[in-house]
Amino acid sequence: MATAAASTANFKPGSKLKLTITKAPRARAARKTVERLMWRDAVTARGLRKSHKVRQRTTVVYNRGNRDWVQRQECARIVEVTKGQTWTLVYHLDLAKDIASVASYLKIEQA
Repeated sequence: MATAAASTANFKPGSKLKLTITKAPRARAARKTVERLMWRDAVTARGLRKSHKVRQRTTVVYNRGNRDWVQRQECARIVEVTKGQTWTLVYHLDLAKDIASVASYLKIEQA
């Protein structure tokens, strides 16, 4: 873990990082962490915001016992955690532990 923390220590907050998946994680927790990091990409974030607005517009509300019930829709899986996927994100200190925990699956470089 010391090497992973050292790998993110040389990046300044606010700098752009280019991340590439070198090996797809098999553990569910690591896969979800990589997926959350992928959500930080500008294009992906825009798609997530757009799909959220669409879900808000098309939410089905029906009445049960004189109360409104909402039929919740699941969020689409916009990103896919597979080997070779590349994305950029703006580095912040709150991401350091997340990046360090999955650094063995990623190639991290300055964008």
